Amino acid sequence: MMNLFAANLLDRQFSVFALNKVWVSDITYLKIGSKWYYLTVFIGFCSIIVVSWDLSSSLARYSTIKAFKKGIMRRNPSEGLMIHSDRGVQYASSAFRSILRRNGFVQSMSRKGNCWDNAVTESFFHTLKTQLIHHVKFKNRKDAERKLFVYIEAYYNRRRRRHSTNGYLSPAEFEKRYTKLRLAA
Repeated sequence: MMNLFAANLLDRQFSVFALNKVWVSDITYLKIGSKWYYLTVFIGFCSIIVVSWDLSSSLARYSTIKAFKKGIMRRNPSEGLMIHSDRGVQYASSAFRSILRRNGFVQSMSRKGNCWDNAVTESFFHTLKTQLIHHVKFKNRKDAERKLFVYIEAYYNRRRRRHSTNGYLSPAEFEKRYTKLRLAA
């Protein structure tokens, strides 16, 4: 019988000093009108940049896979990239694991009932909800996607500077400086 759960390889090792070595992922619920929608994010652990995201009306694995594929297309990560998540069925699905295998990525999952290893995504969702979600009323899904795009891509990734782990630089600015230093070395 195949084990549905991967080992917890991240194991609270919160110091990752290279881009595209570890991505963390999770899903949160958002109410849009009278319906619930599900936001999946993948976050680069080193810079805390939202690598990719997807909003869906379903918790089916397809939204998670779509967000993951967007991240792969954007970042072109090398083999060995660790993908850490909770034990959700989306991440345990054979379709998701097949993408991991094809790309030479490594899967890591939090222990049962342990959200601490996914603190980066939990923190992002808290920030998103307190800075955006609780202050706007989305008209419909398209309106929500547009506002999420502006918040995530234009504000959070490029301008927000409250990341003490990034030396109070935005995730994009941190990555820019990191790359410049790596090239100079």
